[in-house]
Amino acid sequence: MDFALSEDDKLFQQTVRTFAMERLAPRAREIDDAQAIPEDLLREMGQLGLLGITIPKAYGGPGASVTQATLAGIEVGRGDVSMATAVYYLLCAGWSAVLAKYGTEECKRAVLPRVATGEWFLGIATTEAGGGSDLGALKTTAKVGKDTVHITGEKMFISGATEAAARGGGHLVLAKVDPEKGTRGMAFIYVPAGAKGVTVSKIDNMGRMGISTCTVVYDNAEVPRSYVLGEPLKGFKYAMDGFDMARVLVSAACIGAGERAVSVATEYLRQRVAFGQPLGKWEAIQFELADLYSRLDMVKLEVLKAAWLHDERAAGREVDASELVRTVAIGKLWAPQVALDLYKAVMVWFGAAGYSKDYEVEMGLRGVLSYNVGAEGALNIMRIILGRELLGPEFVPYK
Repeated sequence: MDFALSEDDKLFQQTVRTFAMERLAPRAREIDDAQAIPEDLLREMGQLGLLGITIPKAYGGPGASVTQATLAGIEVGRGDVSMATAVYYLLCAGWSAVLAKYGTEECKRAVLPRVATGEWFLGIATTEAGGGSDLGALKTTAKVGKDTVHITGEKMFISGATEAAARGGGHLVLAKVDPEKGTRGMAFIYVPAGAKGVTVSKIDNMGRMGISTCTVVYDNAEVPRSYVLGEPLKGFKYAMDGFDMARVLVSAACIGAGERAVSVATEYLRQRVAFGQPLGKWEAIQFELADLYSRLDMVKLEVLKAAWLHDERAAGREVDASELVRTVAIGKLWAPQVALDLYKAVMVWFGAAGYSKDYEVEMGLRGVLSYNVGAEGALNIMRIILGRELLGPEFVPYK
């Protein structure tokens, strides 16, 4: 297997890294404190083609590969370790790919070009107050008519809803059309945040402050029938397909933040002197650093493999479907955990300085913790997926 990136991939990676370290990193604290990503940075990301990176050229995007989207996710995570910009990026990048794949021509023409330029936001709304992992139990309903769709329900912990309401755009909403059919009776619908009957209220989080987390209420919200993706009863399938890619990008962002933690830590360990020698000379710290870096690099290879498998499948080459699912789940299971373990260790190495806002360590810890809690699939859901693929579907602990 050839692990080398193409020359185009290397050039692209360097372009995004330059943006991330020269433009994004110096303003990461500003993003966290102001609880907003500055408009000029979003416009610049749009100009670089990042926010609509997976959108086909026919709809204004660069039509980049999943590998390139993953490389970009790593660099954005490196630049803003609070994860706010990474969340904004990966939602637009991942879910625009789903809309491009399954959406109607009318919906794609209306939404994708504006996401590609960074003008609009695009996210996903599946989680409800009753839980996010058990999507079969969601209560939001949709009535699909000949010309319109009416959505009623409430979604919780939805990222980017205030941004979509203010800037334009919306979310792909999972709703039950035929409750008797469970997950086989759901629709996936693009719902603009500014549609009639949509109300957004913000939830205060402990981290990734630069992007909103919200409750979104759909009170008989009305959208055109053309905003339903694909077949009305196959929405669950479309959402799961989207999660396969979104999880790769989440993992990538955690890896980028983790690599930034390694960089910050090694610089500090070389310079900070205790008991007459640099901290980095103490074996206890060296060994912990070595173990954590090894784990991070191993999961990085797994995530890049998942991106490569996505690209192989998109190119029409034969891919073992179970291997793709397993590889994606491994990345999403371990990348957030390793990144969190790194930030906890770095904070201890820094001592009181790491607990202060003089350094970015506490901001990174709060950011990567969000992906240990959940988002795009809780850690134990990844374990269930791996168990299912290894043992068989009859071993899934729920129906």
